[in-house]
Amino acid sequence: MAKKKEAKKQENTSNEFQGYVRWFWKLFLGGILAVVMLFLLASWGVFGELPDYTVLENPKTNLATEIISSDGKTLGKFYFNDNRTPVSFDELPKNLVDALVATEDARFYEHSGIDARGTLRALVYLGGKGGASTISQQLARQLFVGVRSKGLDKYTQKVKEWIIATKLERQYTKEEIIAMYFNIYDFGNNADGIRSASSIYFNREPDELDIKESAMLVGMFKNSSLYNPRPHKNPVGTKNRRNVVLNQMAKYNFITEKTSDSLKALDLGLRYSPQSHRDGIATYFRAYLDGFVKDWIKNNPKPDGEKYNLYGDGLKIYTTIDSRMQTHAENAVEKHMPRLQAEFDNQNTPERNATAPFLELSKSDVEALMQRGMRQSERWRVMKKAGKTDKEIIASFDKETAMSIFSWKGEIDTIMKPMDSMRYYKKFLHPGMMSMDPLTGHVKAWVGGMNYRHFQYDHVKQGKRQVGSTFKPFVYATAIDQLHLSPCYKMPRSQITIEAMKFGNPNPWTPKNADGDYAGELTLEAGLAGSVNTITARLMDKVGPQPVIDLVKKLGVESEIPAVPSIGLGTADISVYEMVAAYATFANQGVYTKPVMVTHIEDKNGTVLYQFTPESRDVISEETAYVTVKLLEGVTRSGSGARLRRTWMPKTGPYPEIITGYPYEFTNPIAGKTGTTQNQSDGWFMGMVPNLVTGVWVGAEDRATHFRSISYGQGASMALPIWGMYMRSCYEDEELEISKDDFIVPKKLTIQVNCATYDSGDEEADPSEEIPDELDF
Repeated sequence: MAKKKEAKKQENTSNEFQGYVRWFWKLFLGGILAVVMLFLLASWGVFGELPDYTVLENPKTNLATEIISSDGKTLGKFYFNDNRTPVSFDELPKNLVDALVATEDARFYEHSGIDARGTLRALVYLGGKGGASTISQQLARQLFVGVRSKGLDKYTQKVKEWIIATKLERQYTKEEIIAMYFNIYDFGNNADGIRSASSIYFNREPDELDIKESAMLVGMFKNSSLYNPRPHKNPVGTKNRRNVVLNQMAKYNFITEKTSDSLKALDLGLRYSPQSHRDGIATYFRAYLDGFVKDWIKNNPKPDGEKYNLYGDGLKIYTTIDSRMQTHAENAVEKHMPRLQAEFDNQNTPERNATAPFLELSKSDVEALMQRGMRQSERWRVMKKAGKTDKEIIASFDKETAMSIFSWKGEIDTIMKPMDSMRYYKKFLHPGMMSMDPLTGHVKAWVGGMNYRHFQYDHVKQGKRQVGSTFKPFVYATAIDQLHLSPCYKMPRSQITIEAMKFGNPNPWTPKNADGDYAGELTLEAGLAGSVNTITARLMDKVGPQPVIDLVKKLGVESEIPAVPSIGLGTADISVYEMVAAYATFANQGVYTKPVMVTHIEDKNGTVLYQFTPESRDVISEETAYVTVKLLEGVTRSGSGARLRRTWMPKTGPYPEIITGYPYEFTNPIAGKTGTTQNQSDGWFMGMVPNLVTGVWVGAEDRATHFRSISYGQGASMALPIWGMYMRSCYEDEELEISKDDFIVPKKLTIQVNCATYDSGDEEADPSEEIPDELDF
């Protein structure tokens, strides 16, 4: 009986165990079936659409258009929200890849998108010992899934990540996945992708990053908003997170413990360089380029007929700007302009000038000028667009408001009436500068102002101002071309009245010399070097204004120039852009070459979409061009440009170098010309060496804002110092290969240019020979 009970008990136990086994297999198989069904449902799109293979092959990301200098540097980018420029795996340094693998996915090269060990560990410990997301899964989330979900969606999102991750692993190599991961991540502060991040945080290209820099950027993958290295954000937390990455690199033997410990003791080494449309290098040039490319896009659609997106298609714009020369130009402006402005402010205090900063204006004139400025302002435009009445807008200009204003010592946060801020900004002197290779037409530097964030008006191409005596070489060149004159030819410096009726102008014109000296005679070389007005007037009387205008037009000047004799003294308004191109013709042996800013444009795949076509034309003979250059060399030897030869620094006054010149110590041939308008509102200097022509203008927004005296208000004080400092920096940078040679002498030179041997028996016309009173023109 006992045996039967025992057998029955064992049978029941066996049945019970078999029941557990059956339940186990049911649960196990059911679980597998559920997982399979979950994956099938997810792949069928039940939990949301999944990308197909065509999308996987071309993930949709907004790519910034990159502006590239002639020396291969990134000048800036065009973008709306995503400042992203992709890089290939080959452009990533090994230490950066090692840091990523060690921190985010140590078995990255072993799995196929899902790390089974990591997933099991996460399930057992409920995520307490780290998550299970592989690099491929994180990339899937960044590209196709989106931000982390909560609740039930959290699990369906994870399933979608797994599916997409495995598809990515089949579609791409491990190296391509890593590159995509670095390119897609938002590192904050407009640093979209590793290219922008390395530039913004360390002012480097990705392949230049060292171990500690790489570790910091990889550490930001955890949370770039939290681990933000900027001083007012979280530099301590960012450093701690960086050190965690260094520990991981040592743990997986990518670096030694000793190296890890030494690097952890170092600071972040941040070199924060913000990138925005109003910050960085060549801001005014980039603003010009924005319009240039948009115009090109209008007329050059994609093969499918759609228009290119300047801010999202990842175009590459290859420019002629040299980043080194651009930096030298901006540095020269930043060094000279604060000193010039300080002297101007010193001379135009309210105590010394009741209508400061304006001169020669009555209070009613100033009031009218400010009223015009108010109606032309951005504030007026915005408020008018918002439906405000004129009365409401005018009232707003007298209400104090918080604002950030420009100063040469940095931005100032203040509270000010908009009308007062307008007057404050009217006092500032502005620069415009362009540098160009005369042979190729390649523009090497473009400084349209001193601070694009506060002053968007471009004084290179947009602005046009009276050019003063920098126009005189065009008169001389016309006379040389038509009359075959030598620089040694002498003319009286006495006053002359031109009966302008013969030129279609009813008013006679009697120019005056700045120094009031009308005695004796001068060679053309001395006349141009001293910028003697009566010598220029006599030449103008012989050739007439229309041939001069015809020449100037052939030299690329499009500005309107009236056919009157007084244009010879520079009354016409012309841009820096036009003047540089015109002067470059003299340096280029009489051949005009249209300025070039863009060499070619590529799409994101490297396909060339645009290639520039050079535009050039013969304007004057090689001989005429060379003789004009020799005349301009005289300006820097004995004229207003002679301070470029100075080898010492004066000691008197707070800024004596403005008037007397910095110690530039130039000894090489330089052709140049200063220019000053009658009331000292515009100062110019045009300077040339054989392979570089540079023009500089300085003046205020309103011509009523100017220096009282010629000492500070002349081109030699306002503009020439910028040229001198720029060229000195260019010469010190030997890689630029800026010429110190003589200008090329024509093979057939019939005009005598050496005045020391002018009367030595050379077989040419007597320099005192009568010039005909009129020419047919």
